[in-house]
Amino acid sequence: MKKIALITGASKGIGKALAEKMLDENFFVIGTSRDGEFSDFNTKDFYALKLDLSNPTSIENAHKEIFNTFKNIDILINNAGIGPDLDTYIPEKKSFNNTFEVNVDGAVFFTEPLIDMINHDGIILNVSSKMGSLDVCESTNSVAYRMSKSALNMYSKILSNRLKGKPRVASIHPGWVKTAIIESNLKNARLTPGESADKIFKFLTMAFGNGIYWDCENETELPW
Repeated sequence: MKKIALITGASKGIGKALAEKMLDENFFVIGTSRDGEFSDFNTKDFYALKLDLSNPTSIENAHKEIFNTFKNIDILINNAGIGPDLDTYIPEKKSFNNTFEVNVDGAVFFTEPLIDMINHDGIILNVSSKMGSLDVCESTNSVAYRMSKSALNMYSKILSNRLKGKPRVASIHPGWVKTAIIESNLKNARLTPGESADKIFKFLTMAFGNGIYWDCENETELPW
């Protein structure tokens, strides 16, 4: 049987490239998007799932559909995220709350009910950013985004302690990728989504240590 990977935010950017990569690597992929619509995956090995991480009812409905359709999952990749305050300097209440709603609350409460479905030799991968590293932060911008990724990293650590490697848990920095999360990335970033997806998949196939924080672009461990 094919291994099953569940990827949130699979309709564009890194998530879409990851879904394509994992299909190429003979995985069955469950991909989520806010409207559940996908125009680029015409294969029986892709399952489209509607999921809005800012909406608790949408999360609950997605769980019901997963539980009713699948018996287990091999890899959960929490990729979906937003960054409305990227490159801004003063926190703004609405965008701050929206960022945490998706990047932290959504990721945590989507993950928790699925843990018992994930095989003991499986993986939970949280797509973070080196912008969430306390040790390397020298900037004053993107307050909500940076803080949300730091919080997601803490969840990775807590979850890795709880699960003790069954399944393994990791946070990763996907690199500086040409995505539409912010317009300047499309022009200036170093990696295409496909290149980032290749590096993330390479990490997934490594014998990495449980609870690691990994820089996929430089292939090195990141300081928390």
